Amino acid sequence: MDSPGYNCFVDKDKMDAAIQDLGPKELSCTELQELKQLARQGYWAQSHALRGKVYQRLIRDIPCRTVTPDASVYSDIVGKIVGKHSSSCLPLPEFVDNTQVPSYCLNARGEGAVRKILLCLANQFPDISFCPALPAVVALLLHYSIDEAECFEKACRILACNDPGRRLIDQSFLAFESSCMTFGDLVNKYCQAAHKLMVAVSEDVLQVYADWQRWLFGELPLCYFARVFDVFLVEGYKVLYRVALAILKFFHKVRAGQPLESDSVKQDIRTFVRDIAKTVSPEKLLEKAFAIRLFSRKEIQLLQMANEKALKQKGITVKQKSVSLSKRQFVHLAVHAENFRSEIVSVREMRDIWSWVPERFALCQPLLLFSSLQHGYSLARFYFQCEGHEPTLLLIKTTQKEVCGAYLSTDWSERNKFGGKLGFFGTGECFVFRLQPEVQRYEWVVIKHPELTKP
Repeated sequence: MDSPGYNCFVDKDKMDAAIQDLGPKELSCTELQELKQLARQGYWAQSHALRGKVYQRLIRDIPCRTVTPDASVYSDIVGKIVGKHSSSCLPLPEFVDNTQVPSYCLNARGEGAVRKILLCLANQFPDISFCPALPAVVALLLHYSIDEAECFEKACRILACNDPGRRLIDQSFLAFESSCMTFGDLVNKYCQAAHKLMVAVSEDVLQVYADWQRWLFGELPLCYFARVFDVFLVEGYKVLYRVALAILKFFHKVRAGQPLESDSVKQDIRTFVRDIAKTVSPEKLLEKAFAIRLFSRKEIQLLQMANEKALKQKGITVKQKSVSLSKRQFVHLAVHAENFRSEIVSVREMRDIWSWVPERFALCQPLLLFSSLQHGYSLARFYFQCEGHEPTLLLIKTTQKEVCGAYLSTDWSERNKFGGKLGFFGTGECFVFRLQPEVQRYEWVVIKHPELTKP
């Protein structure tokens, strides 16, 4: 094994068992569309030498800041930063949030090298405030780097990407939180069966979805994560969402109707991801991920922007230092037995409805604007009470005990925007639903325009 992928940082026995070096040795493709197809098909996945060359090429082509640290910088600073400390005892930077360094078939020296590289990255990128994905990225890149300095340079280029249309890994608490909320929105829309299961077995579904990056950056076995990273370097951030959605779909398929193996669905999903080889191959996982229809980079960007704006309004800014995930009070669903009363729905039913609402609003405490018991049955009074508020949730109970309703993402006053003529109002996030006699949600298929996501 003389390829650059096998070096002094890797436990060769474990690598031999994980992936055989049997694939092609060269890649002549230059067109992006062809490169996408080859990445998805795993063209370079079975050749460590070729994967190393492809990573070098793809990362070299990332547009970066004018001054981006390179391998020579690492050589200059590593001794000063690490000093005489044993690499295995080095502390991790605060921004990784106590994330464990994945072993990924690295030997003890390799795991120590990851810690050294992370500390040097923290030194060169003081603006990073929260980046729990970075240990997994560095650990994987170390497989395809000749030495620590080259691995450091590759990680620097990923962190220093300055293409506004190309999102790579989250580097702030705000970006991380908005990604978690965006993932929850996507699950709500594209994995409704899995979402229903999560709501049924979890007290706080937002906390379950806040774990999604950990599934990819840490829990996935090396050969799976490497395949995901192959496509990620070519296509960007949306790949991560797709794969995480696919994982949730497979988890639901395997576990639906079965009792949880632990007291926490979060822990059950982590265990499922670690043991995913028992259920699905890397090829099937990617196939499922890219089979999700009507899923675009533009939709992700719209949701991400809306969620970031909502978090900023709650006082979370880019400059804010990260806090422990267990202390993130604002991420909890705001419907609890002690602060919710209704003659129409139970707390359990309201939590189900609230889990359908876009996550930037699901964090807010519901406020009663109109009730027929308090305000009567006048439609004019209803409009008077509700206008000026957005979004709103309408709940209706019929004389036959049927319960239905609607979620409106915009102000009721918009019904008048056509000058008294009958017309539609709202955005693509609006939906109607029924709770009794059976639960059913009806929504628009896809968000098509930027203006449709205004908070």
